[in-house]
Amino acid sequence: MSETPLPTAKTKERTRNEVPETVDVAIVGAGTGGLMAGAYLAKAGIKVALFDPHYVAGGCSTQFHRTLPGGGIYRFDIGLHYIGEAGPDDYMGKMLADVGVDQEFERLDPDGYDTFVFPDFRFRMPNDIRLYRDRLVEMFPEERRGIDKWLSFCRQAEAARYMVTPHGGNMPLSVLLQIPFKAPALMWRKNSTLKSMLNACTKNIRLQAVLAAQQGDYGLPPGEASAIFHAGCISHFRKGAFYPKGGGQAISDKLADSIEANGGTIHLKRGIEKILIEDGRAVGVVTEPKRGVQETVRAKAVLSNADIQRTMLELVGPEHLPKKMVKTVEGFDYPSAIFMTFLGIDGDLRDHGMEKTNYWQFDGYDIDHMYDLGRRDGPHPLRGAYITSASLKDPTSEWHAPEGMQTLEAMALVPGEPEDWGTSRDTIDKRKYRKQSEYSELKEQLQQDLIDRAEGLFPGVADKIVFKESATPMSHSRYTRAIPGTGYGISNTPGQFADNRPDARTKLRGLYLCGASTRSGMGIIGASLSGQYAAKVIAKDLGRPLQVT
Repeated sequence: MSETPLPTAKTKERTRNEVPETVDVAIVGAGTGGLMAGAYLAKAGIKVALFDPHYVAGGCSTQFHRTLPGGGIYRFDIGLHYIGEAGPDDYMGKMLADVGVDQEFERLDPDGYDTFVFPDFRFRMPNDIRLYRDRLVEMFPEERRGIDKWLSFCRQAEAARYMVTPHGGNMPLSVLLQIPFKAPALMWRKNSTLKSMLNACTKNIRLQAVLAAQQGDYGLPPGEASAIFHAGCISHFRKGAFYPKGGGQAISDKLADSIEANGGTIHLKRGIEKILIEDGRAVGVVTEPKRGVQETVRAKAVLSNADIQRTMLELVGPEHLPKKMVKTVEGFDYPSAIFMTFLGIDGDLRDHGMEKTNYWQFDGYDIDHMYDLGRRDGPHPLRGAYITSASLKDPTSEWHAPEGMQTLEAMALVPGEPEDWGTSRDTIDKRKYRKQSEYSELKEQLQQDLIDRAEGLFPGVADKIVFKESATPMSHSRYTRAIPGTGYGISNTPGQFADNRPDARTKLRGLYLCGASTRSGMGIIGASLSGQYAAKVIAKDLGRPLQVT
């Protein structure tokens, strides 16, 4: 079989790269948005340098590996478990082609790329919207009218999304004038939550649970999530759900290689301590001390792919920002975080009934109530799970697990604040939290909870576990420095949706933003689009406009 490099294959090289004194664009954070922006800018001949405190590039689109004592390697994905619009004529396919990245994708089961498992029934989510309707009507025949109302709303959200996305979430007047005709329901549902929209369609709580089941893709209860955003998530998978061959790290590595091939540099284990502001303009960055030495990099522009609060309140500093902006940034709401358990399984998961689909398991139907309990009572006990397998989604890539074994990834939404885990924020960077008994006991309880849920769905799988490891939101904060331990960015509530999210341009000249908290939205596709859009804006401001597909 052909072998793929380990996630750390270029760690040594990229941690030893000489830091340049000057660049055109300094990029803070080598997550998906930063990598995509860097790839576009570098390909256009604009000199870029990316800085990240982690030892691999990719942010949430990374993997980690574990070598077994007797030989053999496991590779586990951190945040990319599936995406939509990855075909050659779709957003992801076009962006990758623009920057010279050739990436193959495996398609999840089109008849059911997601499988919702409720206490007394299952629902397989197809990417065909007509089949989606037929299954809903077959299961809830008395709710036909409400189902059609919901699907009409989804179609209008999709139409609006395709009008808005090319503009990075910044709608020109010409687009605004079209929306009342192509998506009239969105005009008066702009500030609606998903729950209020569902209530307008049906009072059947079981049907509402099915329609809202994919809320885990953004970590908010229906009572808080933007109805338009949720409908857009459904349309995102209309042409299929995909998994990149080789895993999420494959995309990140190829973007990083593209940057370097076009003269850019990537500096890992090189966090940024400060964004330099002079006369109201961002003019460069200062790295964190390394062996007692800090480096200053002057730049014509600074692009931050880092957490929005850390960027504005720590790297820039409130003293350089309007008071209104500081108040806005301090008041951002964040969604739930994720607890993840990574399992190595001896044998074939298909023998236990697992298929090429993602499983969403729920203990009940009132999803809002489940969130309320988690926020009130803390991470344990869990009330649902998301279970998937990279080995089954990527069957031709044998490197996810040693021969004869497969991987299984189980996760659940949990509170991300350190206090919910019996620790505090000042313990994270120094890893002290891992030695605290309350934290360790809670982590063990959640890990066993997820294993029990996997066993419930796939009987016999627990006896086949030969490797297990888990990660909490503290792990996420340590590696990505996201607040509070979530990779979703700020919440997609009606008040933080579309033009209520930060733009690529900021009030500070020379400072730009990309990533999950910006107007292009969260997730791998949203972060990628944010990088593309930021690159376009920066290049234009530098007088070197980009051409994108």
